[in-house]
Amino acid sequence: MAGHSKWANIRHKKGKEDAKRGKVFTKLIKEITVAARTGGGDPSANPRLRTAIDEAKANNMPKDNWERAIKKGTGELEGVNYEENTYEGYGPGGAAIIVESMTDNKNRAIAEIRHIFNKYDGNIGATGCVGWMFDRKGLIVINKEGIDEEKVMETAIEAGAEDVREEDGTFEVITAPEDFEAVRDALANEKFQFEMSEITMIPQNMAPLEGKDAEKMVKMMDAFDDCDDVQKVYTNADIPDDIANAM
Repeated sequence: MAGHSKWANIRHKKGKEDAKRGKVFTKLIKEITVAARTGGGDPSANPRLRTAIDEAKANNMPKDNWERAIKKGTGELEGVNYEENTYEGYGPGGAAIIVESMTDNKNRAIAEIRHIFNKYDGNIGATGCVGWMFDRKGLIVINKEGIDEEKVMETAIEAGAEDVREEDGTFEVITAPEDFEAVRDALANEKFQFEMSEITMIPQNMAPLEGKDAEKMVKMMDAFDDCDDVQKVYTNADIPDDIANAM
């Protein structure tokens, strides 16, 4: 699974720029609202909500914003009813793509998502057409600079992590979804700072792309990230670093 988190890391770095335009806040508010609606407004009893709040804090979202989102989710304040949908398909060069949507207008969302697929020589497939190529996992990324590798590995494995590996100047901790909270808490208790921590979709195998296909794939992923109705997008595309970093 070498390179499996390349897009996750790019999205994280891109998010720092998007935050200036409020795009990250918009997506986080949606996630917090839906998490509170489906699992209740108490983060200690709602792991999904807790993860979303932690991400909001990491992106310097004001407390009033995420507290309001919780209240909208629980019905204490009037809010929008967001619907979650997942779409699967293929991008340039046949790379697999999973798009997670959260929207108040399903027809608008599917039209926009289909447009992005078509624009960059991809196509939407049937449900399940590429989902089998991915595993849902917890992913925790720690910058390795000045960090004791043995301490990271020992803490993570003892807490239930499946794997710890070095990747592009970071330590990546992989967990089963049900162990994500315990592992993250154990690492946080040891004062490790996370560059990213989330439940994600990790491809079982990568699909190498080159040239025009790679460039189109980067533009497609960028378009999905910029779509208001798209929360997250995953791919097994393996893009050369020089093209990926141009994003």
